[in-house]
Amino acid sequence: MHLTTTREDHRIAWLTALAVAIHMLEAALPSPLPGIKPGLANVVVIAVLLRFGWSTAAWVSLLRVLVSGLLLGTFMSPTFMLSLAGAVASVSILGLATRAGGVFGPVGYSVLAALAHMGGQFALAFLVFIPHPGLLHLLPVLLSVSLLFGVVSGILAHHLLRYWPEERR
Repeated sequence: MHLTTTREDHRIAWLTALAVAIHMLEAALPSPLPGIKPGLANVVVIAVLLRFGWSTAAWVSLLRVLVSGLLLGTFMSPTFMLSLAGAVASVSILGLATRAGGVFGPVGYSVLAALAHMGGQFALAFLVFIPHPGLLHLLPVLLSVSLLFGVVSGILAHHLLRYWPEERR
């Protein structure tokens, strides 16, 4: 059986590999609080969204979660499930936001994605893993940190796009 790949398949593979590499480096860094990471691989997702569109960004985001889970040994663990819930929420809000007609730039998309990511993770954690009202006290802190990291990632994506050459056809 011969599997034919397209230029888009190769693009998604390369961009996913970049996002996975960044995620793996970030996973090696200590976290100031459990579950709080800058999410720098999302810089790639936002840049891909703005350069190649939502479909490519969705593939890169979801494949990054899958591959990173396999490489880190967290596949199908609560950590993986939380990451997947965040990525699905993030990709979903980015899909809705792109349909708004280009009113967002890199920082706007990144903030939306970061807040949705944290919202998705928190919802799963609360509904499945830790269904305790005390967990709700963490939500403002987690959303504040997400907002901050979303702004930083958006600024980094903006700068990345300035140096990312347009694709030649």
